[in-house]
Amino acid sequence: MHRITNQLISNNRILIILLILLILYLQGCAVLKNIPGRSFSFQGVPDEKIERNEFSVAKDNDVIGRLALIRLEEGDTLPDIARHFSLGINEISAANPGVDIWAPKAGQRIMLPLSFILPDSPRKGLVINLAAMRLFQFKGDGKSQVVSTYPVGIGSEERPSPTGQMYVQRKMIRPTWHVPASIAEDHRKKGDPLPAAVPPGINNPLGEYALYLSKSTYLIHGTNKPASIGLNATNGCIRLYPESVKRLYGDTPVNTPVRIVKQPYLIGKRNGVVYLEVHAPGEDSDAVELEKIYLKLINIQKKSDRKVDWKKVKQVVAEARGIPVPIFEINEGSGIGTEKIIEVRRPDRFYGRPEIPELKDGAWYVLAADLRDKMEAVRMAAIINHQGPPIPARVLSKSDSYRVIAGPFSDASKAREVAKRLKIDLEIEGILIEPDLKK
Repeated sequence: MHRITNQLISNNRILIILLILLILYLQGCAVLKNIPGRSFSFQGVPDEKIERNEFSVAKDNDVIGRLALIRLEEGDTLPDIARHFSLGINEISAANPGVDIWAPKAGQRIMLPLSFILPDSPRKGLVINLAAMRLFQFKGDGKSQVVSTYPVGIGSEERPSPTGQMYVQRKMIRPTWHVPASIAEDHRKKGDPLPAAVPPGINNPLGEYALYLSKSTYLIHGTNKPASIGLNATNGCIRLYPESVKRLYGDTPVNTPVRIVKQPYLIGKRNGVVYLEVHAPGEDSDAVELEKIYLKLINIQKKSDRKVDWKKVKQVVAEARGIPVPIFEINEGSGIGTEKIIEVRRPDRFYGRPEIPELKDGAWYVLAADLRDKMEAVRMAAIINHQGPPIPARVLSKSDSYRVIAGPFSDASKAREVAKRLKIDLEIEGILIEPDLKK
């Protein structure tokens, strides 16, 4: 009897352990639910094995790259992961709905949307899809081409990026920014007057490389604000990560054609499978483009011996996650129309991640906030850390509150300048902390 009782206890323990493991697994994969036409392979591929920028594409194919997963650790932010894998904030946040951009949960698996449908455009020169916030560079001819692709920041609603055909008129390393009158006026109203020209350096928003387009006043350029890639954050120009624009600059000769389009709905084929990719269409879009996509899918179905899964199409359109999804009905057991999503090992260090110097005696600091909620403080510190040029910030606990402290700074003038930037850029009223008073 005792033996039977002990065996039952042992079995119950095993069941409890399995249940706990299942709960932990589901928590880590919560964001991965409802991805039609996909299966998962948790193999832990080294991140350097995952291609981010350059792909070969056959003439009859329109889909490049593959989706991947990565497991988060404490302190990770989506902007750090996005930059490391050459993604924009828009792409990684849309692919992972419900995940906190600045303070995601440790242990959570998130999607790396490293698969793209090429824009419906001639495959020549540079093609920029504003809806996807992504630039495509086509090289080579014939049956196979090489495609390089980079995430971009684009114009705001007030100053949108243009569409249409243009070309690269000239190029410049370490450009001077000649401030347009409208932008100068905006900064003047905010109490941030700008000089007529901003020389090369960390305060220059053009970064280190610039390609001037034939459409006057518009450029493709780098940035001193990497966390803005994948946002409507420019005055109409196309903005790239510093490492991306350096590569693009070297690969793009003067007179290269540039076509800028806005295509939130994309249909493409790879190896005979039809995919649909949908991006948030924006306020100025209407049902006309969506109707065109449905008519195109109906036409594809008529010419194919397979049926379109209209329920899946409706789901993809509604979610607008920016992920290519196979939309043919899947034949059970055939494997056709399904793809594996691989898991990437988390690197020891994310490229471009802001580094926070240690606290120093005798240094100046800026108190950005004193908050009751820890996660709110963590988010604020992360946002400040990702300003451009960088502002180091951290959270320090103090009895029943959490203080967001920016610094250290070597003197009062640097601390005052940061306090001014916090006010102008983030509407944060910073308080200067003199040396030895930070505790």
